[in-house]
Amino acid sequence: MYGYLCFVVSILSFKSENSLFYLERLGEFEAIKGVFTMNTNSILELSAITKKFPGVMALDQVDFKLKKGEVHALVGENGAGKSTLIKIISGVHKKDGGLIKFKGKEVEIKGPKHSRDLGISVIYQEFNLVPYLSIAENIFLGRENTKAGTIINQDSINQQTKKILTDLGIKLDPTTRIADLGVAMQQMVEIAKALSMDSEIIIMDEPTAALGESEIEELFKTINNLKAKGISIIYISHRLKELWQVADRVTVFRDGQYINTHLIEETEKELLIKEMVGRELKEQFPTKSSNLQGEILKVEHISRGNQVKDISFSLQKGEILGFAGLVGSGRTELMRTIFGADKKSAGKIIIAGQEVKINTPRDAIENGIAFITEDRKKQGLVLVRSVKENISLTDINQIMNGLVIEADQEADLADEFIEKLNIKTPDREQEVRFLSGGNQQKVVLAKWLIRETKILIFDEPTRGIDVGAKKEFYSLMNELAASGVGIIMVSSELPEILGMSDRIIVMNQGKIAGELDIDAADQEKILSLATKE
Repeated sequence: MYGYLCFVVSILSFKSENSLFYLERLGEFEAIKGVFTMNTNSILELSAITKKFPGVMALDQVDFKLKKGEVHALVGENGAGKSTLIKIISGVHKKDGGLIKFKGKEVEIKGPKHSRDLGISVIYQEFNLVPYLSIAENIFLGRENTKAGTIINQDSINQQTKKILTDLGIKLDPTTRIADLGVAMQQMVEIAKALSMDSEIIIMDEPTAALGESEIEELFKTINNLKAKGISIIYISHRLKELWQVADRVTVFRDGQYINTHLIEETEKELLIKEMVGRELKEQFPTKSSNLQGEILKVEHISRGNQVKDISFSLQKGEILGFAGLVGSGRTELMRTIFGADKKSAGKIIIAGQEVKINTPRDAIENGIAFITEDRKKQGLVLVRSVKENISLTDINQIMNGLVIEADQEADLADEFIEKLNIKTPDREQEVRFLSGGNQQKVVLAKWLIRETKILIFDEPTRGIDVGAKKEFYSLMNELAASGVGIIMVSSELPEILGMSDRIIVMNQGKIAGELDIDAADQEKILSLATKE
C-alpha cells in the first residue's frame, strides 16, 4: 500500500497530460483508483442499479451503501422502489443494470439461496414461519441435523436454538410451537433464524407494523444488540418517528430514484417528507365535473379488532372518495368489513337512509355494493375461464333459463360490456389470464356493472397496469361517478388520490387521521397525517 501511494504521489507531482496514460500502461490505474475509492466500512454497495418491468421503470440508476454494524433506514412512499431494491439484494429479482459489491468484491446475486449463502437474510412483514412446528424446527427448517442421515436430531437443534435465543436475550423454550407465540416473539424467531444462518446483513421490512409500544422497545433493544455484534441492518418503515430511535442513516427513494442519504441525527422528519413527495403530478388525469346527488352510504362507528377502530364517514352519489394511508393503516381491512368479507365487531352501515345488515359479501352485493379487490388475479378473476364467463360471474340469474345457462344471452352480455369498456381481447372466449393487466381490470369492473351497483369500492384500481390503461380506467371511473354511482377509491399512489378524488380521508393505524377537501390537499399534508404518531 505504501509503495502504491508513493507511486501515485510521484506521478501526480509530474504534471504531464500523459500521466494517466502511463498509469494505465503500467496496469496500476484500477488498483490505485481502488485505494482511494474503496470504503473499508461498507459491507454492501449498490451502484447505478436499474430494474424495469413492463411499462414501469422500477429502479433508475439507484445507489445504496450499507456499512458494517449500522442500521440504515430506507424510506419512500409506496411505489418508490424500496421493495424492488430489497428483492434484488435478496435474489428474488435480477437487476437489469448496475453493480453490486459485497465486502468489496463484485457479486452477481443469482437467487435467494445465493443471497442467503452470502449472509443476507430478509424478515418480511408477513413472517415465513410454519405455525405447527416448534421454534427450533422453524429455525433449522431445511437444514436439520440428522441421526443416521434420516432422523432429525431434536436435541441438537434444540440446544443450538437455545444458545441463539440466549444470545439475543430471549427467554423461550425451543420446543414451543410458533402458533402459541405472539407476533413480537414470532419476529424474534425470524431474527434468530437469520442469525442461525450466520447472516451479516438482516433486512427488516416494516418490523413494527403489528407491534405495540412495549414490544417495539424490546425489538429496538434486540437491534442494538445485533449492531454491537457487527451485524448490519436495512430497516424499512413508514413510521418516520421511530427512525430517530433506531437508525444511524436514512436514504430516501422517490419514483424509483435515489434522492438523498442523511445522518439521522442531522435531519428532520419534515425534510424527509419533502424529499419523499417532492414532485409535480406526472399523471394526466381526465377532467372531472363533480355532481354530488345526496348521501348514498353512511358508516357509523365501524370496528374490527385492532385493524379498524371506530370509523365513521359518508359517501355521496356521484362522489369519488379517496382513502389514503400507508401499508398497514387499515384501509383494505375497512373495505373488507364494509363488504362483509370480514365481520365487524361494532358499528352500523346505512345505505340510502336505511340501516342494512351486512354479514357476508352476498349481503353487500344484494345491497348494491361491489368490491374491486387489489389482487385481481387471486380474488377478482377466474384466470383459466373465458372473458365471457368472468363477466357473467356475479349475476348468473340474468342468463339462466331454469337450470340451464342460455349461451346466446351470456354471449350478448359479454359483447355488450367488451364494447362498452373497450376491453381488448381477440374474442369473448379468450381466457382472461392472457389479457393485459388493464384489460383484466376492465373485466373485473364489467362483472360488477352487469348488476345494479350503487356503490363501487376500488382497492388499488390501477396497480400493475400501464400509463395508457390507467388514463382509460380513470375516464371509466369518472363516467360511473357522473351516472350517480358512489365510488370509494383506496390507493397508495398519492398522485392518483389527488388527481381523482373529490374528497380525501387519511387513515393511520386503523383510525381516521384526518379528512381533506381536494382543494386544500397536497402530498405533504396527506403524508403528515399518514405518519403522525
